[in-house]
Amino acid sequence: MSYIKEKLPVGKATERARYLLGRDGLLTSRLFEGRRLRRQLALKNREIAALKEELARRSRGPAATRMPPVSPDVFFVVGHQKSGTTWLMKMLDAHPEILCRGEGRPFGRNFRQKHKAGRGGYPPVSLYNAIADSRGLRLWIQRSVWTKRDRLDEHLNNLTRLAIEYFLTQELVESGKRMVGDKTVLLTPDIVEEIAAVYPEAKVIHIIRDGRDVAVSTMHHIWNQAEDRGGHSRITPAQREKREAYWKDPEGLIKHGGGIFPDGWLRNYAAQWKRRVGKTVEDGPTLLGQNYAEVRYEDLLARPHEELARLLRFLGADAGEERVRGCVEAASFEKLSRGRRRGEEAPDFFRKGIAGDWKNVFTEHNRREFKEAAGDLLIQLGYERDESW
Repeated sequence: MSYIKEKLPVGKATERARYLLGRDGLLTSRLFEGRRLRRQLALKNREIAALKEELARRSRGPAATRMPPVSPDVFFVVGHQKSGTTWLMKMLDAHPEILCRGEGRPFGRNFRQKHKAGRGGYPPVSLYNAIADSRGLRLWIQRSVWTKRDRLDEHLNNLTRLAIEYFLTQELVESGKRMVGDKTVLLTPDIVEEIAAVYPEAKVIHIIRDGRDVAVSTMHHIWNQAEDRGGHSRITPAQREKREAYWKDPEGLIKHGGGIFPDGWLRNYAAQWKRRVGKTVEDGPTLLGQNYAEVRYEDLLARPHEELARLLRFLGADAGEERVRGCVEAASFEKLSRGRRRGEEAPDFFRKGIAGDWKNVFTEHNRREFKEAAGDLLIQLGYERDESW
């Protein structure tokens, strides 16, 4: 964007500051207004497309029921890893109107990951990353007569949106359901910002969990998915020793072995949790407005029927008592863990399924580390009242 040079008022530094703040505030206001208008336009276009599809379906007859909707109802379940995203995904997917799977990694334009080929490995990049980083595609857009060459990012966003809709729609048709969602882990702090830019009318559910429990669950996940157990996580000999010591004597490791976390790991992990969750909490209401909803892992544990009904109403799905009960039962811990009760620990993806387990695991040193790195976000989210903890 180019700016017209203006003759600034002469005077004190404060007058100049007021001038610049006023101008920047106007630019920010115009930016958010532009996003709001684009979101409204996208919604109108979807309504028009749906009407056209309905008219076309009726004219073609019953055989057309296998055709994909022009623009389906799309949503994303976002959250930091080990925050209950899979559990919520399975509850939603049990609903007869909702297809929810994950994690497809549609977003994460700046996400990079060292990829280890073979069983258990993840795709090396997100879909957004694959499209935006395609050198051939970028060159074609910049040189083609069919493109506006100064709108590269806009074209890449639109192509990403078309690709996401294509893949989600194919599965939706096979399922016979009417709305589709992806469990999208917060690979970077910018996931909601990307959703707002690429899919502004999509709804987003952000599931939040106490970061200390997230850290404990993640450490166990790394242990359980280690390469020596057939997984993809690389752990050091020292980590392997901690894992074996914990499985043999959990209390002994915590009291006398320095706890479950490697030196320096918890502080870095807490800072990552703060960046990703903190920015999502900030961006969600600002960029998505009424299309953004939050749910706490702890509330979902305490009041699963009430919280799920609220989320179903947010998505526009049937939230009747019987329907909600069926979804909650389909994704109960007992079913997901193949017969264990909540609190019964096992080296599994669904390890324990409780809240507050960090109190049984953290050493005093762990408490200080997490507090220094992310204590302010714990207070902001209500997990702690003040800094006295």
